[in-house]
Amino acid sequence: MIISALHPAFLCSIHSPRVSLSFPFLSSKLCLVPHSPSLALKSSARRSVCPCLISSLNANAMAQLVKEDKEAIASASGEKEEDKKEKSSHRRTFLDAKTEEDLLSGIRKQVEAGKLPLNVAAGMEEVYQNYRNAVLQSGIPNAKEIIVSNMAVAMDRMCLDVEDPFVFSPYHKALREPFDYYNFGQNYIRPLVDFRDSYVGNISLFHEVEKQLQQGHNVVLISNHQTEADPAVIALLLEKTNPYIAENLIYVAGDRVITDPLCKPFSMGRNLICVYSKKHMGDDPELIEMKKRANIRSLKEMAGILRDGSQIVWIAPSGGRDRPDPLTGEWYPAPFDTASVDNMRRLADHSGAPGHIYPLALLCYDIMPPPLQVEKEIGERRVISFHGAGLSIAPEIRFSEIAVACENPEEAKKAYAQVLHDSVIEQYNVLKSAIHESRGLEASSPTVSLSQPWN
Repeated sequence: MIISALHPAFLCSIHSPRVSLSFPFLSSKLCLVPHSPSLALKSSARRSVCPCLISSLNANAMAQLVKEDKEAIASASGEKEEDKKEKSSHRRTFLDAKTEEDLLSGIRKQVEAGKLPLNVAAGMEEVYQNYRNAVLQSGIPNAKEIIVSNMAVAMDRMCLDVEDPFVFSPYHKALREPFDYYNFGQNYIRPLVDFRDSYVGNISLFHEVEKQLQQGHNVVLISNHQTEADPAVIALLLEKTNPYIAENLIYVAGDRVITDPLCKPFSMGRNLICVYSKKHMGDDPELIEMKKRANIRSLKEMAGILRDGSQIVWIAPSGGRDRPDPLTGEWYPAPFDTASVDNMRRLADHSGAPGHIYPLALLCYDIMPPPLQVEKEIGERRVISFHGAGLSIAPEIRFSEIAVACENPEEAKKAYAQVLHDSVIEQYNVLKSAIHESRGLEASSPTVSLSQPWN
């Protein structure tokens, strides 16, 4: 459910009383924490049970969401009575499902009733098959119950959006009621993460970040990007120790994840700055100018949010998801775009609040790898697996410390982006050693201390 960079030829300016910036390129993934007059980190109130135990409780969590969903249907207002009855009837097709056959027959019924396009129906069935196979790999005792429960809610939400498409505003706040889309996404991805083989690097630095947020500072995480499930994976790995960060990240979302009906329900549970991605800016030449204007509005929203202070921004300056080397098949963080890194740094510097930039590495491509090539059409195939995942953060890197050794500003910008990318690569290799080479906690290095904070 993430995010691609803005078109490299796209040039826009953000003007405010404090800053005027030009953006020839801005990257894929930014996450911001909405400002709160009192930034009290709600650790105790929202602490989670150990994820190893949560897997067995997942069906109960989804059952509660199903109950809330049905109550929302029953109390729907502002519709004609006959429309309300029709909507309630066909949505209960999924919410009342008890078996795999109930789900699959529900899809067929929606197609026959003309309420579900064939391509969306085929995508839903494929997602079900892949999700089922992945969760069964987990060995969770009540896996079949979890599969039906999670997919019932997912299919219900997908069909609801096909019938009544949700329109994202430039700044979208996660929908938590009457239906909690955030918890829906967490419960759906949770059984795909093998927590026994998952790790967090340098957890103490996430505590440092939270203290900076409490002090009104802005924090930028310069990161790689691997899958549509990145937000849920990050939140799952941090929810026990850093629930505030987990729940309040804001992502700059490309148009793919806010238009694909199989993806939209998961995007609705995240805080988003919505943009048109660079890789698809020219898909329809007649829409290029409209997309540029929309991006300007979104970037102005982002600048305004940063001026509030106490924001955390996650940006993937590669401009899209990592992909394997076509010759070796090895996955590594894609190169960073220098202009994207510099633009985000300048935004932070001119926000009026102290800013900090940290390199962050993420390894989770096995769970939901992207297509090998960038696809133009909406509706990519979703390959899904049960696998370990890793997240690591390294100490803050200051631009001034890199620039002092450079001869000119352009050299300093390139050097800074490269130092950040080198740190991400270094952390990624530690995570790779722990997960793919089965070294576990022993893969820790002098600069990356691995832990499993849910244990």
